[in-house]
Amino acid sequence: MVGGDNITGSERVADAGGRQYHIDCAPGELARYILLAGDPDRVRSAEGMLRDVSLRRAHREFATITGLYEDTTVSLMSTGIGCDNTEIAVVEAAQCVERPTFIRVGSSGALQPHCHVGDLVISDRAVRRENTSLNYVAEDHVPRPHPDVLEALVRAAEILGYPFHVGATCSTSSFYAGQGRQIEGFPILDPGALDRLRDDGVLNFEMEMSTLFTISEVSTRGLRAGGVCAVFANRATGKFATRLEMAAAQERCLLAGLKAAQLLNGG
Repeated sequence: MVGGDNITGSERVADAGGRQYHIDCAPGELARYILLAGDPDRVRSAEGMLRDVSLRRAHREFATITGLYEDTTVSLMSTGIGCDNTEIAVVEAAQCVERPTFIRVGSSGALQPHCHVGDLVISDRAVRRENTSLNYVAEDHVPRPHPDVLEALVRAAEILGYPFHVGATCSTSSFYAGQGRQIEGFPILDPGALDRLRDDGVLNFEMEMSTLFTISEVSTRGLRAGGVCAVFANRATGKFATRLEMAAAQERCLLAGLKAAQLLNGG
């Protein structure tokens, strides 16, 4: 942990001032609207979209900034890859600010041919192929975003004029076998999973959304959550975005998340 103050206990892992063990943030440092990105570089790239940045923090995979987008104070925090990291970020951030709203701004691979590279996918439910959320709800639970956050993301994409799709997102704890990638030398247990998900109408793969939704649904701390992902690859067509296409799609995803936060704040 950055800082040096002693941790006060083994359950809520923070120091006496509430500074959290993993994210290295304390009460008063995070906004009520928190955008979660996997990649720390995505957070750093968003700094130019903000003004009056009051916090820059980096510890482990958790890079955090707080500043103003238009008239709305927002924080952006990276989680690294995976649902287990997302659990840490959400639980610890919720110790630092009351009734936070989380918006995941991620990258993903599309399963459907009509979800083109560069498009946005706004998740209206999650298919769980990860096990972090099993610590919170039964296996048959279908995690969903908060309706206010879902509506704000759709409105944001419409206002900004970005191509987007709304539908189911599959969250996995495995990038290769769990997403049906058959790599020579690494046999997988369920090679038909991708086709079944595509036939069920699932729009995209990513690795965090289902746990974000689940934790926010079950929390008694007034959490709201939603999520939007840029399409970096299309598994149906085999296309992967160029670096320029990825940069443009990432920018659209970030701006959609920021605009949604502004709308939720009454903007």
